[in-house]
Amino acid sequence: MSKKKRGLKVEDFVEFFNYVLEEKPFVPVLIPLVLFLWAIERWVFSFSNWVPLAAAVWATVQYGNYQRRIIVEDLNKKWKRVILNTSVCCSPITPLEPCEWLNKLLMEVWPNYINPKLSLRFSSIVEKRLKHRKSRLIERIELQEFSLGSSPPSLGLHGTRWSTSGDQRIMRLGFDWDTTDMSILLLAKLAKPFMGTARIVINSLHIKGDLLLMPVLNGRSILYSFLSVPDVRIGVAFGSGGSQSLPATELPGVSSWLVKILTDTLVKTMVEPRRRCYSMPAVSLRKKAVGGIIYVTVVSASKLSRNGLRLSPSRRQFDRTSEEHFVDRDLQTFVEVELGQLTRRTDLKFGSNPRWNSKFNMVLHEEAGTLRFNLYECTPNNVKYDYLASCEVKVKYVEDDSTIFWAIGPDSGVIAKHAAFCGNEVEIIVPFEGVHSGELTVKLVLKEWQFSDGSHVLDNFISQNSLFGSSNFLPRTGRKVNITVVEGKDLIAKDRSGKCAPYVKLQYGKILQRTRTAHALSPLWNQKFEFDEIGGGELLMVKCYSEDTFGDDSIGSARVNLEGLVEGSVRDVWVPLEKVNSGELRLQIEAVRAEGSDGSRGSTMHSNNGWLELVLLEAKDLIAADIRGTSDPYVRVQYGNLKKRTKVMFKTLNPHWNQTLEFPDDGSPLELHVKDHNALLPTSSIGDCVVEYQRLPPNQMSDKWIPLQGVKRGEIHIRITRKVPDLEKKSSLESNPSINRAHRISCEMKQTMMKFQSLIEDGNLEGLSTAMSELESLEDTQEEYMVQLETEQALLLNKIKELGQEMLDLSPSLSRRSSGV
Repeated sequence: MSKKKRGLKVEDFVEFFNYVLEEKPFVPVLIPLVLFLWAIERWVFSFSNWVPLAAAVWATVQYGNYQRRIIVEDLNKKWKRVILNTSVCCSPITPLEPCEWLNKLLMEVWPNYINPKLSLRFSSIVEKRLKHRKSRLIERIELQEFSLGSSPPSLGLHGTRWSTSGDQRIMRLGFDWDTTDMSILLLAKLAKPFMGTARIVINSLHIKGDLLLMPVLNGRSILYSFLSVPDVRIGVAFGSGGSQSLPATELPGVSSWLVKILTDTLVKTMVEPRRRCYSMPAVSLRKKAVGGIIYVTVVSASKLSRNGLRLSPSRRQFDRTSEEHFVDRDLQTFVEVELGQLTRRTDLKFGSNPRWNSKFNMVLHEEAGTLRFNLYECTPNNVKYDYLASCEVKVKYVEDDSTIFWAIGPDSGVIAKHAAFCGNEVEIIVPFEGVHSGELTVKLVLKEWQFSDGSHVLDNFISQNSLFGSSNFLPRTGRKVNITVVEGKDLIAKDRSGKCAPYVKLQYGKILQRTRTAHALSPLWNQKFEFDEIGGGELLMVKCYSEDTFGDDSIGSARVNLEGLVEGSVRDVWVPLEKVNSGELRLQIEAVRAEGSDGSRGSTMHSNNGWLELVLLEAKDLIAADIRGTSDPYVRVQYGNLKKRTKVMFKTLNPHWNQTLEFPDDGSPLELHVKDHNALLPTSSIGDCVVEYQRLPPNQMSDKWIPLQGVKRGEIHIRITRKVPDLEKKSSLESNPSINRAHRISCEMKQTMMKFQSLIEDGNLEGLSTAMSELESLEDTQEEYMVQLETEQALLLNKIKELGQEMLDLSPSLSRRSSGV
């Protein structure tokens, strides 16, 4: 965050200036003297250029002393941590034999079990990290091969030892991984001045340090980290031949760049006090979590003060006795919550113990994530916010459908909480990191976990009884994904007047769709779009814009995982927008299988003797292509090699054509190009779109508004029908109106109950009354349907009895005829 970086630079400068004043008390006298001499040299007579030079040398020396002091303080902190972990209360070092036995066991299971699993897991992490942190010499990089080799790391070569920090038991053991047979192949496209491509081979790795293992939650999980930054060395070779366009020469700085990436990753994730978690559930359901929904409530903060939050490490030890005097009644603060690219912000509150009680809906895109809470101060009459401190809470899915939360506690201790099921609220009090005082109270509720097999866990309820893998995971071939953009709420206003004209763009694969423009901060669209389902975990990209005359402004974006959609089940979700401080969109997502789909493109079984009937009705909100603010629109229709066009409607942005065009149904793409007619100049495009018709049932009309692509606004209204003559209607259970009605009532009841539950959680009384009336009407409909079924059942039973009686009546006559014969 730019504000955060700016705040840190100003704070460092002030701290450095205070340090100089403390160490050099003569500076206040020396600076005016130097300025006086420099003024004489500048305007009276010139001594030489020694004055600026001397001032620069003196400032450089002082800054070097300051940096040296910072490094010494950091080393002292690490040394104290080492002393704490090797205190006299520790048990003796364990014998060497158990550690040798552990390494022999690791040597046996490493090649065929641990190495493949770790290689598969680390390959995606490495590829993502390399793409985000490229060297200046590399324009693009691609991971082609990843193997950690046959040599496992050595653990506890000098034994292990236990220590105690408070109530927490800590095991310390050495970690030494020196492998020379690993194979990581990278293909890099080089930037100027080299140009071309090069293959980079990582063939050796050496990591040495001390590991800390901390069992938490009664042994359910283990937190692990390095005691200090480990020693890292990476061996790099440069290949030749194949896709290589440069000779096998070493590129400068690549090895140090890779070492820096690995070291920085370790420091940010698993060097004390940062820790990673390995869970050990009693029961493994063997499900892969692909995302989740978490409710974050920022409750309050305590012991906040400007002095306590801004003290340098060197001065904190002298000011511990004055902690009770840190009371700032005029301190105005807010908290910003970060989860990946998703950010939310609380309101401003005054005092040293502010209380916000702000609740946010956050989305996880993996099985784990880090919630970061940044504390800012808002200074009156200042447009810039001052960064004060931060803390973080990590969350991870456990394979028994529970959730683990952990954070850094007081004095670098451990805070760990366990939520046994979804919907279980966990309250955590987290101290701010790297400051003298201040702690934050948050409440976390993991509302839902979503899995790759289509099931999801919601408030201790499993929506699908697939507990072991993806046995009933439906195939994706030939399916459609229907996405309805229902509504939005709390969107940000880019206009100074507080108004907003939002619209939404959906991108799934290469298909882009757009809603109409609304004019409210809580808009209602209710627009449905259809996409062909794409395998491989393709994400739905959602972008929200505010329409403006001088260029549309982005007011947030989001990513939605469409993995594991189940046919016949509608996923109704509120998606929070990323890269903004507020705003959510409500989407309804459903996977359906098109009739007659067998993996081929469309259902074209009757395409040889059928045709398409396209009715171009009207268009609205077209862009103005003429200087006078109007257009002369017409539509050019392209169907395969056939081209047709409508009449021209002059001087209008909302034309009405009402023209019918027909084409032979051969499955070709149907494209509409809206043009502006010009008598002399070439025609200009004012939007185009593609009409999806391949999945339409025969002889059934589809009426739809289609947003125009390539322009800021505009929609076209069409009706399309696939005409098939003499089509034999096949009777099936799916065409039974009774079954269709039962399915519709069941889906409506389910959606209303989910809506009812969310309204109860939000405390929306008006919405509850509306939902109650909807529920009552659905119950009345259900009762009417049950009465109808009972009536039909009685009629059917009577009919069966009549048929049975007729058969009994006919049986004596048949017997008499047979006896007579």
